[in-house]
Amino acid sequence: MSTSNTYDTISASVASDKKRGTEYVLENGKLPPEIPHVKEIGATTGPLMSASYYIGDRCGEFNDDFMLCQKENGANGPIKCLKEGRRVTRCAASVIKDLNASCKKEFELHYKCLNYSNMEFKNCRKAENLLNDCVFKNLKLIKTIPDDGGREVFKPGHQLYTPVHPHYPSEKAYELKQKEKQTQ
Repeated sequence: MSTSNTYDTISASVASDKKRGTEYVLENGKLPPEIPHVKEIGATTGPLMSASYYIGDRCGEFNDDFMLCQKENGANGPIKCLKEGRRVTRCAASVIKDLNASCKKEFELHYKCLNYSNMEFKNCRKAENLLNDCVFKNLKLIKTIPDDGGREVFKPGHQLYTPVHPHYPSEKAYELKQKEKQTQ
């Protein structure tokens, strides 16, 4: 006797899909013409994590629409909410493009630090500070952490955890920026 739950997998049986009232799409299947084409972002985990708060700032409304659609459509959400999902993808792609255009050096420094630090933000706060300054200055996007009680742990002196493995290129870039600020 099988212990797997049949509702956990995609069924190949049309009869059981009708019974459950669900639809499914195969990866290589053509999308309906009413679904707009969106080029995939093509970014790895480091750049996406580095940009995540800015994506949240700019794309929050699109993401809320997508999540509401998913909630309203239940099991059919993945099919019924493709348009909303494409809007989220398009918006996130625009943030990544703008970061590369306006703050490329700081953005690369931060996501390389995240890659080096096993995606732990605590080791990359100095690179993050440089990126936050650049993004606010050029793109007017603000980093906010939900439910952090206003601590703003990403600002210098507000960290909760000490870096375990500092990223030396980030440390050096931060020190140079601090020296530039003092001489001005």
